[in-house]
Amino acid sequence: MLTEIEQLRQAKYQRPRYQFEPIAAKYLLEFEEKLSIQTEATLLEAIMPFIGHLNLEQIHDDTLQPFIKARKADGRKNKTVNASLGVVRHILNLSARKWRDDQGRTLMETAPLISMLPLDDARKPRPISWAEQRKLLPLLPAHLQRMALFDLNTGVRDDVVCNLRWEWEVFLKELECSVFIVPPRYVKGRKGWRPLVCNRVAQSIIEEQRNKHPEFVFTYQNGKLQEPHAVETMNNNGWQTARKAIGLQDVRVHDLRHTVGMRLREAGVREETISDILWHSRGTMTSHYSVAQVRELLDALNLITDESNRTNASLEMLFREKAESLQSSFKRKMG
Repeated sequence: MLTEIEQLRQAKYQRPRYQFEPIAAKYLLEFEEKLSIQTEATLLEAIMPFIGHLNLEQIHDDTLQPFIKARKADGRKNKTVNASLGVVRHILNLSARKWRDDQGRTLMETAPLISMLPLDDARKPRPISWAEQRKLLPLLPAHLQRMALFDLNTGVRDDVVCNLRWEWEVFLKELECSVFIVPPRYVKGRKGWRPLVCNRVAQSIIEEQRNKHPEFVFTYQNGKLQEPHAVETMNNNGWQTARKAIGLQDVRVHDLRHTVGMRLREAGVREETISDILWHSRGTMTSHYSVAQVRELLDALNLITDESNRTNASLEMLFREKAESLQSSFKRKMG
């Protein structure tokens, strides 16, 4: 009799076992409005053959090893592998803390600690030269060419360019430039509202795009009969075909942003201003900006509209390092 009572009690309070795949599907549906959800769906698709059939409690560092080894064998960087692991970790945490069954029980008792791989194999930034820019841009489709040039003059992330909306625009008559106040949703780390300041080149692109679409600044129209629509990603076939044609397969769209940082430094712009432009700073540049703050960013960005403000700082550094190396070698020989 006691055994039967204990069995009934366990049946009432013991959590059912949930397979990972349907729980992952639940996650994608619940967060379908999330900006990065398409990327996360792709990351989950890659890991699903390895853990989709497992119960939530069976997923931990050991059972994730086959996925990690397979991705590394395919040449994936640790950061890419971590991206998939991070989504899995988030789903497990939601299962242990937020999601509940009809009896109020969480889907799993506790979520395991999922270890991330060290980022010691991270790819170095690959900014492009002015000569490479002159070769690359003409090979891009017209709409992508405008987006890339806009990126090269503002330094924002490509997802911001793709999602840029007219309702974010404020035109400052004093400076004759547009400032787009970008919501936290589109700022990495959601660090608050950030200003996107348009220099003279970016402003000319904005004026060219004006009145083409009621919502989005940059759009793509596939054929005359179709309505223009927002561009999902700049890293598309047009980008990949163009960079391959001139031997720049190692250049990513994100490297356009690195190019802006390099050019600002070559122009002698102070690091604090560069941080504000690239949104690295956690300072006070928010939607409550001042004209003086915007002027500082605008003046800096206008320095990178052409090659005239380049310095030979990088070249001088290489010469200096080479001279020091030769001097050390000479001293060792004489020693």
